[in-house]
Amino acid sequence: MTIYPEPLAAHLEGEATTICHCWRLTRRDAVVKGFTDHDRRLTVDGTPFEPLTGFSATEARDTLGLAVDTVDVEGALSSDDIDEADIAAGLYNDATVETLLVNWAAPEQFAKLRSATIGKITRRDGAFVAELKSRMHALDQVNGRVIGRRCNAELGDARCRFAMDLPGFFAAGTVVAAETPEMLRVSGLDSFEAEWFALGSLEWTSGALAGRMAHVAGHATRQGAVELTLQPGEAAAPQPGDMFLIRAGCDKTFATCKAKFDNALNFQGFPHLPGNDAVYGYAVDGDVFDGGPLVP
Repeated sequence: MTIYPEPLAAHLEGEATTICHCWRLTRRDAVVKGFTDHDRRLTVDGTPFEPLTGFSATEARDTLGLAVDTVDVEGALSSDDIDEADIAAGLYNDATVETLLVNWAAPEQFAKLRSATIGKITRRDGAFVAELKSRMHALDQVNGRVIGRRCNAELGDARCRFAMDLPGFFAAGTVVAAETPEMLRVSGLDSFEAEWFALGSLEWTSGALAGRMAHVAGHATRQGAVELTLQPGEAAAPQPGDMFLIRAGCDKTFATCKAKFDNALNFQGFPHLPGNDAVYGYAVDGDVFDGGPLVP
C-alpha cells in the first residue's frame, strides 16, 4: 500500500520526475522554520521552505519492530534562519522535524515521509549535524518514578509545591561584566549568601537574550563582587547592563529541603532509604541501634 497521494504517486510513475525534499522544523518555542534542497523558495502545506541553506540528508531507514530509526541532516550555518546562538541555547533540542517529499513543479503534491525529533547536535567545519530520531526513541526513556535518596521533583512544580514567589527566593540583577559567556560579575545580589542561587534558574529580562532561560551552576562572592557561573553552552555572551530575574536553587537533598525551604513534608525522595553501606554493614560495638532515621 503506497503512502503517497494519488496525484504524487502518478507523477512518480512517470518517465521524468520533479521531486525534492523539504524539512519542516518546529522548535520548542513553537517557532516553525522550513528548509528545502530545491533551488528556489517553495510554499507547501501553508509553510514556506527556504532554499540554499546547505541542507542535505543521509540515508534513512524504516525498520520493523521497536528499533530506533535515525537519519542525519547536515546544514551550513550560513542561512539567516539558523542562528548558532539559538543552537547553543538549546532551542533546537527535541524539536520536531517533518520530512516531506514534494513535487516542486506542483507543490500541492506532497507526502509526509516521516516525523522525528532532533537528538544530538554537533558542529564541525562551520556546519552542524543534527541527528533525527524516530518516535520509537521515546520507548528508551525512563518512565515512572525512580526510588532514590534525592528528590526527583523540580523546585516549585506541582509535586514540590514550594511557592517560588516568596520574598528572599528570587531577585533581580544586572550584569556588570562578563569574563566569559558563563562567568558573570553581577549587581543586585549582595544581600544573599554565597551559593544561595546555585543550581537555580535565571531568566533574561532585557538585552539580546531577553526571554531566554539559563541554569545557574555556581554563586559566589569574591573580593566583594558577586559572581554567577552559568551552565556552559546555554546562551551567547550577555552584555554589561543586561538585566535578569534569578531564582533560588536546590540540590535536591532532604537537608536542603528542610533547612532552606522548610518544605520537608513535600520532599519527593526517600532520604531514609538504606544504601549499600547498610546492606553490607554489620553490628559493631559502640553503634546506636535505636530504630531512629538514618537522615535527621
